[in-house]
Amino acid sequence: MSASSELPDFSAPFAAPAMSLPEAETWVRARVEAAGTSFVWGLKLLSAPRRRAMFAVYAFCREIDDIADEPGPLEARRAALETWRMEIDRLYAGRPVTHPIALALAAPVERFALSRAEFLALIDGMQMDLEDALQGPDWPLLELYCRRVAGAVGVLTLEVLGENDENAQDLAVTLGEALQLTNILRDRAEDAARGRLYLPAELLDEAGIATRDPAAVLAHPNLPQVCERLAETAHARFARARGLIARCRRKPKPAIVMMEVYWRQLLRMQATGWQLGDGAAVKLSKGQKLWVALRYGLL
Repeated sequence: MSASSELPDFSAPFAAPAMSLPEAETWVRARVEAAGTSFVWGLKLLSAPRRRAMFAVYAFCREIDDIADEPGPLEARRAALETWRMEIDRLYAGRPVTHPIALALAAPVERFALSRAEFLALIDGMQMDLEDALQGPDWPLLELYCRRVAGAVGVLTLEVLGENDENAQDLAVTLGEALQLTNILRDRAEDAARGRLYLPAELLDEAGIATRDPAAVLAHPNLPQVCERLAETAHARFARARGLIARCRRKPKPAIVMMEVYWRQLLRMQATGWQLGDGAAVKLSKGQKLWVALRYGLL
């Protein structure tokens, strides 16, 4: 098989005949479970309609994230994101859709009044990865990126859970930023391999790191100082999110489980002194995730 034939074909699900709804939901669930995400542990706590909705939302997130991250020509990936914009437009206009994720989203969009703008914000976030090649963004740009790629997921999640007041919006953005900053710290090496550096320019400058070359930053002796400062911000966001959760009408259990899992990952990274290595090393085991799900999801 040639290298080109191994590249993912993101257009294939759009071109194929539309699946039945049960087939699409099965496809979506397999897509999410194959990602091996902590997200699944929180979903097990939901009622069937909400669980199906969240599987569809998360499958959408994985699909567009792969478009931004997987190898392939820039034009092809740019076109794939544009195709998704059109599919979202068709979905909200009530016109026929063909991608199994869009098929699985149709009922949740109507039942839970999911915001079209948040799906488009997610696409905009992936567009930033494709077009901007983020390397040491300033804080406003990093916050915009976090709002798009993580805050939007939070808003959609809370809409599915029936939490859509001003407090919920604040929680979605705050917790989304905490989770994304934890991701940035955990995935430094993986992101650098893609030519990306999400550590904020202000913290790099503060630590005396002038270069914005991802590999050079990873090798800089002052990198732990940057990580510790960014971790302080993440901890502040986690603390604020806990306060906002206390004001929710009912506990958003999947959000709480995700918060506790990621907070523990952040603590593990701090305990290592920010040693570089496989980001998976700080992730919780299945048993630990199950404990968190039971401790924070069922009580």
